[in-house]
Amino acid sequence: MAQNTDRHISNLTKDTYALVLAGGRGSRLFELTDSRAKPAVYFGGKFRIIDFPLSNCINSGINRVGIATQYKSHSLIRHISRGWGSFKAKEFVEVLPASQQNGEDWYVGTADAVYQNMEIIKSHDPKYVLILSGDHVYRMDYGTLIAEHVANKANMTVCCLKVDTQEAAGSFGVMTVDEGDKVVAFDEKPAQPNEIPGSPGQCLASMGNYLFDADFLFEQLSRDDKTEGSTHDFGHDIIPSIIKEHNVFAYAFKDPDSENQPYWRDVGTLDSFWEANMELVSPKPQLNLYDKSWPVWTYQEQLPPAKFIFDNDERRGMAVDSTVSGGCIISGSTIRKSLLYSSVHAHSYSLIEESVLLHGSHVGERCKLKRVILDSKCNVPAGLTIGYDKEQDIANGFRVTENGVTLVTRQMLAELAKKQ
Repeated sequence: MAQNTDRHISNLTKDTYALVLAGGRGSRLFELTDSRAKPAVYFGGKFRIIDFPLSNCINSGINRVGIATQYKSHSLIRHISRGWGSFKAKEFVEVLPASQQNGEDWYVGTADAVYQNMEIIKSHDPKYVLILSGDHVYRMDYGTLIAEHVANKANMTVCCLKVDTQEAAGSFGVMTVDEGDKVVAFDEKPAQPNEIPGSPGQCLASMGNYLFDADFLFEQLSRDDKTEGSTHDFGHDIIPSIIKEHNVFAYAFKDPDSENQPYWRDVGTLDSFWEANMELVSPKPQLNLYDKSWPVWTYQEQLPPAKFIFDNDERRGMAVDSTVSGGCIISGSTIRKSLLYSSVHAHSYSLIEESVLLHGSHVGERCKLKRVILDSKCNVPAGLTIGYDKEQDIANGFRVTENGVTLVTRQMLAELAKKQ
């Protein structure tokens, strides 16, 4: 029976085309997205955010994937072409830049982004179309989702998280369902979310991931394109217009390894980005990047192993409760509870604590960093202290969050050098 079930799911995933919406600007990440779209932001030591939904697709058996890009997409497209360009015949990950295929506008909403690529999707003749947000970090088997969609004879299925009603209020789109998980109402960021039947205090918050029967999706997109006043968005327009007359179901995302709340992070603010990275240096993080049965695929340079040098009382290259990626050189500095991306160089007598150092950054001698996000390819000058004095950090031109995390970029350091 299990083999038949596995074979059934395998056939369903082969009939599915996934479209990842990766045009998000990520404005709440401020300078961290000045030169890159949010899905291209680094995460977890060696990955980009978009690697997680793409890896979910490949691990689930969905091997036909399109990526709709728009905002500052150069680094994202470069990453995709380097890391995701080698597949067998009839298997692909293709980039679909905003190209005004239907009209003269760029993408104006999530539904419009799919509509403008509808003919491309049709050319692959899928039975099902999976619409995915490209800017969330999580691990999910989409095969189980598709099987439940088919079993329910659904036209559309919305992926949801079970969230406390207080947490969801004003923050998430919330699905109201009957006892069979059929959606009967949808509210965008309600002040008082409706509870799940039989689960007081909890509601179903939309993850921004949607599964459609392909023909049904094409019909709804064409109708929505002709609807005057539509914002061409799935949450605002498509879902509310179909739930009364069509079979729309909610799929509650479950942790694949336990009954606990599944790991899902929207790293859309500097604080949430820092916190999610810091979770990964704990002894047993909820997101297991070491699970060989569900690898996270990415592009990575061919780099030498991390190197730790000098071992005496004056300077000792060491890292404790930290994650250090390939190509890093820890030269007589101390790293505590921090996450270092590839090719970071930390020089002698420096102390780095509770910080996230992105690809190719350098920290000079006798520096002190605490609760810092250091953007890629930054060169922190010798003797600089960051993260200990909020007012001084602001005076130096760095961005300090409400929770006391300090963002440092190359431009900020260049401006500081001019002042000095």
